[in-house]
Amino acid sequence: MTDAALDITGLEYRYPGRERLALDGIDLRLGRGEFVVLAGRSGSGKSTLLRAACGLVPHFHGGEIAGAIVVDGRPTRTTGPAELASSVGFVAQEPETQVVSTTVRSELELPLELRGSGPVEVARAVEEAALALAIEPLLDRTTASLSGGELQRVALGAALVTGPPLLLLDEPTSQLDPVAGDELIALLRRLNEEWGVTVLLGEHRLERCLAAADRVVALDRGRLVFDGAPERFGRAALAVAPELATPATRLFDLAGLDASPVTVKEARRLCGPLAEAAPERSRPGRDRRGGALRCRRLRVELRAGDELREALRGVDLAIDRGERVALMGPNGAGKSTLLRTAAGILGPASGSIDVPSGAAMLGQRPDDYFVRERVDAELPGEVGSAALKAVGLDVAGSSDPRDLSGGERQRLALAIAMAGRGAGGEPGGLVCLDEPTRGLDRARKDDLATWIGELAARGAGLLVATHDVEFAARFAERVVLLARGRVIADGDPLEVLGGGWYFATETARITGGRAITPEAGARLLAGVGETEGSIR
Repeated sequence: MTDAALDITGLEYRYPGRERLALDGIDLRLGRGEFVVLAGRSGSGKSTLLRAACGLVPHFHGGEIAGAIVVDGRPTRTTGPAELASSVGFVAQEPETQVVSTTVRSELELPLELRGSGPVEVARAVEEAALALAIEPLLDRTTASLSGGELQRVALGAALVTGPPLLLLDEPTSQLDPVAGDELIALLRRLNEEWGVTVLLGEHRLERCLAAADRVVALDRGRLVFDGAPERFGRAALAVAPELATPATRLFDLAGLDASPVTVKEARRLCGPLAEAAPERSRPGRDRRGGALRCRRLRVELRAGDELREALRGVDLAIDRGERVALMGPNGAGKSTLLRTAAGILGPASGSIDVPSGAAMLGQRPDDYFVRERVDAELPGEVGSAALKAVGLDVAGSSDPRDLSGGERQRLALAIAMAGRGAGGEPGGLVCLDEPTRGLDRARKDDLATWIGELAARGAGLLVATHDVEFAARFAERVVLLARGRVIADGDPLEVLGGGWYFATETARITGGRAITPEAGARLLAGVGETEGSIR
């Protein structure tokens, strides 16, 4: 038996019809039992490398490939994904494309049945996977009734249930709430430490997983640009790809300190006298007239199998035009349901919802909005041009929507939604975005936050469902926390994201809730935290 779980030598790969190499000269070896974090900007090649490591590239995606990939002693060029399934588990960036069964239980049972496992082994393995990922209450639910985060956990369960010696994960926390995300990283670390499972984890939210990693590998434009210890990664990222630096690294860099702590504990120790600094001040609340959205005692029911499930339970919420609101909460809390009801896709069971100037909605999968092969065919005429201008998208009309970057696809999808509801390219009274940061690096998240601000400045109310606390701290002037179908908190971001255990930014945990962004944390370190007003 080879001592390498994954051995890649001289790997080059080009997707069909593309000029640029997606992977260019990759040499990478993962020893058995290693926990490796794979970093890189959007489009850097992370997903392609993970697909190659499980045989999907080139067997499923086609294209041109050179070099060698050996998984558990077997070359992927001559061993297909089905044959490799006993050695490697893979969770894609879009779990909805992986889930094939009608119920959660049958989705978890399927990989075991394909291996010929007996009924006792199947029952035990399904129960353990369900308990580990907190999806036991979902076992008898239909997969079509799950939220995006719930579906992601089910896909993870299907990958884990056979106990493969190598796990490949492509942004597995992108749709998980902070609690589930932290628990997943802890579970992966436990599998790694106690069962020797080798983990290769592709992530954008590096602050979640660096402390668990033995090693970090970073890609840029398909090339390997860093391979080393997590403690060395922060300073290297600042020099090579600043967008990959964690909030803690950015905080210390902005404060002029030559340190890049991997853990919050270490960062707090390095901060020293920060505890004596004055905290930021929350902005006072304001009376809202609900010019963009007003809900009164809103109840919405969803069908789950043969039963109706109450997804929203008496929600009272008002959003004004020009407001930027982050909608947060656990998976299954009702965030997507609230957005879909505001957009008119769902109707209330009781109570009322009023959207005076209409709503445009961008769902979790922008590609669902594309039905043609050219941008100008998706958005023809003056209305289409106006919608593209409204979202700030300047691309050739001949471009295939699916060839655009993640951020460009999001803007195009929203333009289609706006034009389709007769908005004439105007943002309307309410714009709803459902988990818009999936697959985006920090630079593109910053672009998205700027765009949200531009839409708000033009009079739209923004309601953005997100699990990304760092992104919420960047764009929101208000955070609404939803749980069990009810609004449980509604306030200034510093109040909501500053003092919690889970719904808190890394800067908040380092500064004891005194600041929630690296910029504000750096100002505290510089001793100016007592300035008037919020410096969030």
